[in-house]
Amino acid sequence: MKFRIGYRTIKTAIGTSAAIILAQILGFENFTSAGIITILCIQVTKKKSLRASWDRFFACLLAMVFCAIIFEGIAYHPLMIGLLLLLFIPTAVMLRKSDGIVTSSVIILHIYAAGQMTWDIILNEIGIITIGIGVALVANIFMPSLDLKLREYQVQIEENFKRIFDEIVKYLRTNESDWDGYEITETTKLIEQAESLAFRDVENHFLRNENVYFHYFKMREKQFEIIERVLPIVTSISHTVEQGEMIADFIEELAENIHPGNTADYFLDKLFVMKASFKRMELPKTRQEFEARAALFQFVREMEQYLWIKSSTKELPKGKKVHVHANSGKN
Repeated sequence: MKFRIGYRTIKTAIGTSAAIILAQILGFENFTSAGIITILCIQVTKKKSLRASWDRFFACLLAMVFCAIIFEGIAYHPLMIGLLLLLFIPTAVMLRKSDGIVTSSVIILHIYAAGQMTWDIILNEIGIITIGIGVALVANIFMPSLDLKLREYQVQIEENFKRIFDEIVKYLRTNESDWDGYEITETTKLIEQAESLAFRDVENHFLRNENVYFHYFKMREKQFEIIERVLPIVTSISHTVEQGEMIADFIEELAENIHPGNTADYFLDKLFVMKASFKRMELPKTRQEFEARAALFQFVREMEQYLWIKSSTKELPKGKKVHVHANSGKN
């Protein structure tokens, strides 16, 4: 596996050191624990970091309440740690603060080691928690922009759509194909990865609840489901007919215009005109021609749905042109 230092790793390393140094300068006992809390609170997105920080802060305060009840109320004994955890952990889970259990355990052990609960000890623990969480929140303000990577996914998916359509055109014209279908499996993986990345981008913006890229990839996912449905329809055609040539010309033009812009209305109009011309043509004379035209008619209906999906989706914001170099597979 390739050795790599990521952005989150760098933030964790710097944030941990900063938290420990700050806690030590301010004279807190057990100052190294501030670094542990920072490590636990740095997350992959800003929203996750904020939620994790709040969960840990609340859980730590709750743990101190349990310490006061168990340690001060009964005794400072190892068995009491077990009893405290038996009660504290289910409570934290019930309150949906399970992310704070590990952090709280550190605080519980600090208080147990001190052998008493005084205001100085309580304020010391709150100070350590605040520094650890605060440094993590500051570190998580700095998140790399995902726009370039999202545009790369967009371009890769669109290129794969074009390759698939090119193969459909080839088959409609010749009833022959040596295509191995690689782009089908690759596109499935690309769409899944792109949607996951787009959702992360939403989580990195506190005032944004949706992402145009996420909607865009969802739209491509729905279109891709249609593409997967039409491929068996196309390959079932074993007879060349005039309508197949007309549809091939239409798909060829469509393939050349796969991009974030919305040209769906233009192609829907062309499709409507083409369907009208089909109705004016002579009826099929042979069974083979009838079956071919029936399959083509079904294919056209699916492509109409493909275009309606695109027409109802917002356009992506215009950005710099991205050149994608394939690092695996075929071109």
